[in-house]
Amino acid sequence: MKTNKFKIITFALVCALATVSCNKDDNNNDSMAMEMESIDFSGTFMQQDQMARPAINTVFIASGQPKDDFNATIPSQMGAKYQPIFESRLLALNSAYTTNALGLDATSFTTVLATDVLNVSTTGKTTFFDGTNVLTGRALADDVIDVELLLIFGGSDGAANPGLTSDNVDANDKAFTTSFPYLAAAW
Repeated sequence: MKTNKFKIITFALVCALATVSCNKDDNNNDSMAMEMESIDFSGTFMQQDQMARPAINTVFIASGQPKDDFNATIPSQMGAKYQPIFESRLLALNSAYTTNALGLDATSFTTVLATDVLNVSTTGKTTFFDGTNVLTGRALADDVIDVELLLIFGGSDGAANPGLTSDNVDANDKAFTTSFPYLAAAW
């Protein structure tokens, strides 16, 4: 009987402490909630960023208004509008560019790059570039920046300019998981 009373008293104390410590004062600044309530979401909205292929628009489009215009362009109109700009920038970055590891000359390569969309293969391997499959999507472990550097500076066999074809970051800092969402937990 004494043990039961002790359990009941202990349970009551724990519940009382939990109840007392629960209140609306969570030390968060409620100004964000009030700000969200006062934001007017009516009107016309437009796309502000285009980043299907990491670093492409960062390298090939100048900052400021040109980048804002590029980011707001409908993908189906990007190629025609931006290919000449991309080609000019490619040749400024690598004046010795002739063809890349995909066999693409400057015009063909920049035509592909200027339309900043991420293609996805629904029937084959998904990869950014693995030497055979090209831009059929993007797997988590794909070293996208190295691929882009190799295609810009690596020449027709990918071996030219070895100092310019890698960012020397060869893997994620943590292993990917084997189940969805596949990303490692944040440290």
